[in-house]
Amino acid sequence: TTQPIFDTQAKFLAEQLSKLQADDLSNLMGISSNIAELNAERFKNWDSISIPEKRAIFQFQGDVFKHLNARDFSQDDENYMNDKLRILSGMYGVLKPSDKMNPYRLEMGTRYSFGTAKNLYEFWGDRVTDTLNEDLASANTEVLINLASNEYFKAVKPKGLNADVITPQFKDLKNGQYKMISFFAKKARGVMARYIIDNRVTDPEALKAFNGSGYYFSEEHSKGPQWVFLRDEAPA
Repeated sequence: TTQPIFDTQAKFLAEQLSKLQADDLSNLMGISSNIAELNAERFKNWDSISIPEKRAIFQFQGDVFKHLNARDFSQDDENYMNDKLRILSGMYGVLKPSDKMNPYRLEMGTRYSFGTAKNLYEFWGDRVTDTLNEDLASANTEVLINLASNEYFKAVKPKGLNADVITPQFKDLKNGQYKMISFFAKKARGVMARYIIDNRVTDPEALKAFNGSGYYFSEEHSKGPQWVFLRDEAPA
């Protein structure tokens, strides 16, 4: 494991959230009472949580991460992923895949005041953008492929990034029109992240050859940094 760059900030957020009861967390985050109770315990015992797998990449369970399928990577793949992939987090700001992470529930868009900050976007401020700039410089690249949701990428300030940002969009044919369907788009973002790592993609133009899950690049539908990938038939 590696140490999260914003571990101190994560502890502060956990301390703030530990003041809330499970019912408060349930109402705040719109989660079930069981999940709220679990996370209330996590926040209260933040410094003593013990779990078998501490690395961040193997803890996230959403559709994006399931379709990245990092458990199937070789050691070389893991090393490449750790150099090239960054995870935006409400709790930790920015994570490397190998960073030691406590399990938590805290969406970036959570409407709650943390200290003097009105919300998490204000709390993280420029820190996420500055960290990504450092990682871009270390990777010697001026291109960032954005596979985050809108909620999370709002924590980044694109005008402050020392990089061109390319945002792939995935659309499925439905009732004669191509539409972004969240359920499928999440999976596709994970499949594309996997494609980048498997193929060691360094030239963004090579992304236009992506054909995972039946999607294909459409020059006609793309506009500027919004690269659109279409699929004519969704899986059953």
